[in-house]
Amino acid sequence: FTGEICAFKIHGQEMPFEAVVLNKTSGEGRLRAKSPIDCELQKEYTFIIQAYDCGSGPGGTNWKKSHKAVVHIQVKDVNEFSPAFKESVYKATVTEGKIYDSILQVEAIDEDCSPQYSQICNYEIVTTDVPFAIDRNGNIRNTEKLNYDKQHQYEIMVTAFDCGQKHATEDVLVRVNVKPVCKPGWQDWNKRIEYKPGSGSIPLFPSIHLETCDGPVSSIHTTIELQTNYIGKGCDRETYSEKSLQKLCGASSGAIDLLPSPSATTNWTAGLLMDNNDMIFKFDGKQGAKIPDGIVPKNLTDQFTITLWMKHGPSPGLRAEKETILCNSDKTEMNRHHYALYVHNCRLVFLLRKDFDQADTFRPAEFHWKLDQICDKEWHYYVVNVEFPVVTLYMDGTTYEPYLVTNDWPIHPSHIAMQLTVGACWQGGEVTKPRFAQYFHGSLASLTIRPGKIESQKVISCLQACKEGLDINSLESLGQGIKYHFNPSQSVLVMEGDDIENINQALRKVSYINSRQFPTAGVRRLKVSSKVQCFGEDVCISIPDIDAYVMVFQANEPKITISGMDHFARPAEQFERGVILLPDIRIVSTVTKTEHPVDSKEHDGANKPVVLEEMLHNLDFCDILVIGAELDPEQECLELDHVELQGKHLDATNSTAGYSIYGVDTMHSYEQVLRQVRYRNWYTSATFDRKFRVKCSELNGRYTSNEFNLEVNILHSSNSNFMDHVSHMIVEPQFLQSVHHPEGSISAVHNSVVPSVATIVIIICVSILVFIITLGVYRIRTAHQHSSGDNEGSKENEMDWDDSALTITVNPMEKYEKPHQPEEESEEEDLEDEEEDTTSAESDESEEEDEEEEEEEEVIVQKGDKQNATRQEQLEWD
Repeated sequence: FTGEICAFKIHGQEMPFEAVVLNKTSGEGRLRAKSPIDCELQKEYTFIIQAYDCGSGPGGTNWKKSHKAVVHIQVKDVNEFSPAFKESVYKATVTEGKIYDSILQVEAIDEDCSPQYSQICNYEIVTTDVPFAIDRNGNIRNTEKLNYDKQHQYEIMVTAFDCGQKHATEDVLVRVNVKPVCKPGWQDWNKRIEYKPGSGSIPLFPSIHLETCDGPVSSIHTTIELQTNYIGKGCDRETYSEKSLQKLCGASSGAIDLLPSPSATTNWTAGLLMDNNDMIFKFDGKQGAKIPDGIVPKNLTDQFTITLWMKHGPSPGLRAEKETILCNSDKTEMNRHHYALYVHNCRLVFLLRKDFDQADTFRPAEFHWKLDQICDKEWHYYVVNVEFPVVTLYMDGTTYEPYLVTNDWPIHPSHIAMQLTVGACWQGGEVTKPRFAQYFHGSLASLTIRPGKIESQKVISCLQACKEGLDINSLESLGQGIKYHFNPSQSVLVMEGDDIENINQALRKVSYINSRQFPTAGVRRLKVSSKVQCFGEDVCISIPDIDAYVMVFQANEPKITISGMDHFARPAEQFERGVILLPDIRIVSTVTKTEHPVDSKEHDGANKPVVLEEMLHNLDFCDILVIGAELDPEQECLELDHVELQGKHLDATNSTAGYSIYGVDTMHSYEQVLRQVRYRNWYTSATFDRKFRVKCSELNGRYTSNEFNLEVNILHSSNSNFMDHVSHMIVEPQFLQSVHHPEGSISAVHNSVVPSVATIVIIICVSILVFIITLGVYRIRTAHQHSSGDNEGSKENEMDWDDSALTITVNPMEKYEKPHQPEEESEEEDLEDEEEDTTSAESDESEEEDEEEEEEEEVIVQKGDKQNATRQEQLEWD
């Protein structure tokens, strides 16, 4: 027993190992783990072990132990854990346009215990096609310059590998935000601003603010400019005729339009190049217009006014020719200029030569103004006020005195006729053949001359006023210390302030307004320029300009409809005193609007409900034209008491071709005046009817009404006493004037109320036939031979009525009270109807007795004399 080894003993606290004897004789044993060993919990163990023999006897007593041996155990690692990142998401912000060595660093860890498996040996970007790279230490950098406009933010996925090449189970998200390089300037504004007609004042930049990049700003100076020089004559203005505008602005009457629209009476502008929309005449250096004699009086007096719109550029050549706007020169023999307005070397010159009979001393003759605007290729409004010897120029409402006045002797008297021209000057002498000279290059519009009066500053400002411009909403709420200034046309606004936030608030209140009901559609450019001053620094930040535009939409096009009684007849005696042509004329304007249904599923896009909506707007002229032969002034005319025009912006002209009412006023005012126009004919025997046409316009013909035709018949009493019986039917019953018809059916109703000539003749023939039959039955009893003669006479009269040009208007009440009876009915029914008609006619007579005495005399048929009246008619028809 003493020579054998029986046990091994491990000394240490709770060691997870045990030693067992494998061979007692040889002393071989084995060291083993009692439980699983985890490197991550403990990488190595050190303990003492001793061997014991089996003692001196079988009981194991007196055993002896060996010396102590130290055991050192290292636990070998297994790659059981994957790398894991410390953060769930990594974020970084970079500035565009820069290359970074390291934007941010990602870090992963591995819980394995050995250096081989616990160390992260590599990182990798999983997301493809991104401008980033990562190194072994997890540092992420950009491989190219980032652009904020191209991409505001990048999201990339990154993984990690340990040295055993085991990768992370979950990739990590890295979010890189790109911020723009701080550029000083205005931010949060829209390039396109939409404007619908009738919107009033709309803000241009409701959210704008200034970015200064923390610059030390001390003050800001901002200019907002609305560029409208390509709209009409420099901006959106009313496009009425010059006469209508002057009436609207309260100008003195008597202005003569030298550039009117071409027409039969104003044909001298027919050969000129013209833009119809805005009444602009373009002169290319080859055209001139002769004003006919009698249009402008020869003596303009010492007070007169010349007004015009002009757009003119620099003259070609070194020594430019005179460019004539208006010239009054000798028609033949000589070449004297009596008065003229012309441009020479970008100077405006007015020439006025007095006659010897007016003055025989050295007097002012030429007045010169030197202005940059004369050759800037932009529209400007010029007014030359002459109060001889003083001449004043107004340009765009601003007064300019001449910089040079030259004197000259008066013109010697002669009997040579004068020629007034526009766009060139007439050279009547010193040449083999009289011709135009000194042609104008540019555009002219609204050229007028007003003899005997000069215009006031208020009227001049009104005539050239723009209807669109910049505006400021709620001036009282502008920030403290904000200074602002508008130019006269409100197309330029200048704002200045010290505080950035106050400037931001002020600019948000700047708005665009267009007061026209039908504005000119199109683009208005906007430009905002700013200058910044900094505290005591020579170098300060620069603010880029804003380039934006206002898009003005097209207004809904109005449909102007004229309606009323389109046919009537009156006795000839009334025409001698004058008959009102349009007693019930009505002018209505409607626009077509598409309603957007609430439930879009129920309505297709093509089947949206369309509604007609009545709108109110002005008119600028209404013409009553004569259809057919012109009026004979010896026997007929159209009349209007000019008292009807008082208190209205209206005027009227009369001619044999018709009557014209013009001026900017409401449709109601035009209705009132048109209802007072009378047609007189004091020699009616040769006239049986007259036809007229009424047409109205808004904005100088931009919107026109329908052509309303009116036919008037003159009833001659000598033709038949039968007219006395039906004359009460001629006047339209009063009740019709108060009936409101649905739109679109007005003309149809009036057409049914006043039947055509053919319909009336048919009705008369049927009535005559009934009469003949009744009379035939009666006369058979009295005289058979006479009745045969009567029949022939009746037929002749019937044929006479068919050939007659008379119109008999039947009482429209018959159509409302009872329908027409067919011709096949019995004679008894026809007789009953005739009795009802007579009763109806008598009741109408009683209603109209107070209104027209003449008709009362023609119509009265007492009940007691009914039989006599019938006999008289019977004899007349025989």
